[in-house]
Amino acid sequence: MIKILALILTIGGMIALVLGVLGIFGNNFTQLDPWALTILGGVFFIAGVSMLKYRKDEPVS
Repeated sequence: MIKILALILTIGGMIALVLGVLGIFGNNFTQLDPWALTILGGVFFIAGVSMLKYRKDEPVS
């Protein structure tokens, strides 16, 4: 279950980072502030990667 959440956070963070950086440097594809989108994308991406790296799914007994 933790790996699924970590994968969702990582993919969502990547999408938010890309949209945020594109918004900062030119084309804003959303109505959201690009700086907020970039910061949230970075936080979600780092959280997802660290969960994938350090957390292990425990077997159900």
